Amino acid sequence: MVIAAAYKNSGNQLVLSLVPPGTRRVLDIGCGAGDNARCLLAERPGIHIVGITHSAEEAQMAAPYLAAVHRLDIERDIKVDLGQDYDLLLFSHVLEHLRSPVDVIRRFLPLLSVGGHVLIAVPNTLEWRTRIGFLRGNFRYTEHGILDRTHLRFFTYETAPVELIEPLSELTLVERKGRGALPLGRLRRRLLSSRLSSKLDEAAVRSCPNVFAGEVAILARRSAS
Repeated sequence: MVIAAAYKNSGNQLVLSLVPPGTRRVLDIGCGAGDNARCLLAERPGIHIVGITHSAEEAQMAAPYLAAVHRLDIERDIKVDLGQDYDLLLFSHVLEHLRSPVDVIRRFLPLLSVGGHVLIAVPNTLEWRTRIGFLRGNFRYTEHGILDRTHLRFFTYETAPVELIEPLSELTLVERKGRGALPLGRLRRRLLSSRLSSKLDEAAVRSCPNVFAGEVAILARRSAS
């Protein structure tokens, strides 16, 4: 697993919007600084969240929001007791950093209750900004974003479920959503209200998600083996 800088943000609203009602036990695999956990606790007091990270810095930052936090290399055998019967396995922007993401998901599935869910978020490599760069002949890794230099695997809105869900017979795709923006340029900054801009962004992502979504989130349900 490639080690990146500490991952901190204000919580991923796309991911949070797909957490199923009634979720009480969450294993946050690649928990970063605990931002998604912090938001979930604020929305659903009493929810039990266990986190996993490879970073000592992230573990320290996330600890206040987690029932427990474990420092693990998730691409190796897991020898720590992480508990079981989770309602949700959360992989928010972690699988693109792994050599074999499906094998990692498979490794954690025994900890998920039958009827529980797997929630995944990954970047959409074919978002319009990246497409324009490719058409101009530019392919350069960056410190952050879709072409982050620590990304080892690349997905699109169309291929994410095919690559990450279909190989796992225990999982059935429930929902897929994207989040992104329409290239409005100066119209966004000078003429359009933030509300109208948001509405246009949402409409663009709904109509052509593989172009306008910068990230894709997929929710799958575990059936009986």
